[in-house]
Amino acid sequence: MLRVVRMKAWRRGAGLALLVVALAACESKATNPDGAKPTGIATPVDVQAGEAKFSATCAACHGVRGVGTKQGPPLVHKIYEPNHHADVAFQRAVEIGVRAHHWEFGNMPKIEGLKAGDVDHIIRYVRWLQRESRIY
Repeated sequence: MLRVVRMKAWRRGAGLALLVVALAACESKATNPDGAKPTGIATPVDVQAGEAKFSATCAACHGVRGVGTKQGPPLVHKIYEPNHHADVAFQRAVEIGVRAHHWEFGNMPKIEGLKAGDVDHIIRYVRWLQRESRIY
């Protein structure tokens, strides 16, 4: 009898562990469907200004290193590659906002306080992140 109880407890524990792993995998896919992860590579000096500006104004919605959050889509994603969303699309998104069309996060409001030069720095940083993740 004790052996049966132990086996049931082990099965429950294994089932619970499997559930936790599955939920964690689902959560990462929910915020970034392609599963891109931030690289562990140090940010090059020439894009560090963009990283700082991104962290201050974009990361709350788009995630650290652009991997997305529950509030906004990942920018390190094939949808945002240069051939699909040119740099001017990022400029316009900041300047006038964006109507939701690829994701179900809602509309992106215009972002106050960023100048075109600031957005250029952010774009260079995002494009670097994309290259590091093999998104061209």
